[in-house]
Amino acid sequence: MSKIIRMTTPPYLKKGDKIGIAAPARKISKEEIQFAVDTFEKWGLEVVLGKNLFGIKHQYSGSDEQRTEDLQKMLDDNSIKAIISARGGYGTLRIIDELDFKKFQETPKWIIGYSDITVLHSHIHQNFEIETLHATMPINFSKDEESVESLRKNLFAEEIVYKIGPQPLNRKGNAEGELVGGNLSLLYALKGSKSGISTSGKILFIEDLDEYLYHIDRMIISLKRSGMFSHLAGLIVGGMTDMKDNSVPFGKTAEQIISDVVKEFDYPVCFGFPAGHAQKNLALLFGRRAKLKVADGLNLSF
Repeated sequence: MSKIIRMTTPPYLKKGDKIGIAAPARKISKEEIQFAVDTFEKWGLEVVLGKNLFGIKHQYSGSDEQRTEDLQKMLDDNSIKAIISARGGYGTLRIIDELDFKKFQETPKWIIGYSDITVLHSHIHQNFEIETLHATMPINFSKDEESVESLRKNLFAEEIVYKIGPQPLNRKGNAEGELVGGNLSLLYALKGSKSGISTSGKILFIEDLDEYLYHIDRMIISLKRSGMFSHLAGLIVGGMTDMKDNSVPFGKTAEQIISDVVKEFDYPVCFGFPAGHAQKNLALLFGRRAKLKVADGLNLSF
């Protein structure tokens, strides 16, 4: 078992605080984030938009340099207490090594997002031991009220306990450990780099979108061979959404692939947790020590 390290919790938010919206990946429009801006203001927060937020460079929200500039400025600005990514897509991996986290380490703040933002979650946890929030992003705010409310509760220090119904592939048991993870494809892409996450003694969360089933199989087996699944405290599988198959069927669902690959281990495993690329995307405190109970259903508390 790895030794328990006390992760740093950024200050929780209060009315009057500033929250920054940046776009380190795919491009975004003002119309697509207006609902989220209005929501933050209803919470009593002051919204700060990145200078290049609505930039366009092919599929990206501006050039690598522009996206880096926006995120760097928000990381360095002590008056901004949280930074949420406008959306995911692809692009954060291209700029992660250009970011300077020195001031962020000195004055931590909440980093919020999912999907491509797994790059930030993983890099920050592995190198700086600071908690972050895997949660819905502005482009999705109008889709599910419960997801947005779970983000608010986490940001404003309200207690959260998740209870999820039974799933046929669940493996019963209890676990306690630091919650880490994110998008499976990004965890796979980060493997072997300085942003690759250590999972020993931890509860791992994974989810993915729009992947061929044989890609899922390849990534899960590869991560198993690298040791990512060997010493977990527990495994939580979120949405495996819009999976694809070839004309010759692979023969298993994504959930069955994962279940089979980790069947030799004895930690609890649960499936169907409502986080990831589905409509419901409940907020998860990455880096926070969590308690996982898998019986008929799931109970997750922090």
